[in-house]
Amino acid sequence: MTKEAALDAEERKTLLAALASEADALRPELHRYASRLVGSVIDGEDVIQDAFARVFARAEPIPPGTPLRPWLFRVVHNRAVDALRQRSTRRAEPLETAFDLADISAIGPEDALIRQDTVRVALSHFAELPVPQRSAVILKDVLGESLADIAALLDLSVDAVKAHLSRGRARLRTVSDVRSEVAPPPSPEALNFAALFNARDWDALRRLLADDVRLRQARRPEIAGAADVGRFFTYYAEYPQVRLEPAWLEGREILLVSAEPSNGPSYFMLIEWRDQKISLIRDHRYATYVIDGAEVRPAASR
Repeated sequence: MTKEAALDAEERKTLLAALASEADALRPELHRYASRLVGSVIDGEDVIQDAFARVFARAEPIPPGTPLRPWLFRVVHNRAVDALRQRSTRRAEPLETAFDLADISAIGPEDALIRQDTVRVALSHFAELPVPQRSAVILKDVLGESLADIAALLDLSVDAVKAHLSRGRARLRTVSDVRSEVAPPPSPEALNFAALFNARDWDALRRLLADDVRLRQARRPEIAGAADVGRFFTYYAEYPQVRLEPAWLEGREILLVSAEPSNGPSYFMLIEWRDQKISLIRDHRYATYVIDGAEVRPAASR
C-alpha cells in the first residue's frame, strides 16, 4: 500500500468514526422526523435502519468538510421518500419543487403555542401534507429547528421554507381528530408469547422460532436463523426482569415491555408469524425513543 493510499484509508476511517458517532447521537431526532414523514413510528425506525445501512455501505467516502448533520437528515429524508413511493400512498414531491410564495406568514411569538399543538398532532395526520410541507413543519414545530437551519438541511431558500411551513400549518389545522376505536382483543399468538416470556420459559419460546427467523434491533446488525436468534432469549434471561403485555399500535399488534415492578412500558416488541412460527422479531430495547408519541392502545379484554 502506498503512503497516499494509507493516508486515504486513515482519513476514511476517521470520517466513518465521526459519522457513526453523529448518526448515533442524532438517531432519536432523525426518528422523530422520519416517523412523521412516513406516518408511523414503526416504519420510521425501519427508515432509519435502512438509511444507516446504506450510509455505511457506501463505496465512496463523503467529501471532506461535509457537514454531517444536514447530510444525515438528507439521507433519511430521501429514504423516507423512497418508502412513501414504494407504499404508493402519496405522491412524494421533491423538496426542490417551486411554490408560489404569496401566502408566506410572518414567524412571530405564536410559534411556541403552534409548536405545542403540532407535537400533539397524530402521526397519521402529517400524511395529509405534501412532503415539502411535511418536512418544514416537522423540522420547525416538532424539532425546533431555525428557519435558516431548515433551509440548509433541505437545500431550500428561507422564503421557500416559510411558504411550505405556512401551508403545512394551515392544512394541519383543518385536519379533524378521529376518535380511536376500541382496540381488538389480543391474538392467541401474542397471549402465548407474552405468557411464556413472563414465565421465563425460554426453551418453549425457542421452539416457536422458524428455521429462517430474523431478529432486528436498532444499533445492532440483523441476525437470522433459529440457532442465532435463540440467543436473544438467553440475553433476556440475564437482564433485569421485564413483563410483556399485548397492545395495538398503528393497526399492528405489539408487545409492550415494562420493568418489574411495572413503571409503565418503556419500549415494545413486534412479532411476525408464519404458519404458527415466529418469522421476525423486532425488539426496540435499544431504541426506546420509538415509543415516544406513539398512539398505543391496550388490547381489549377477551
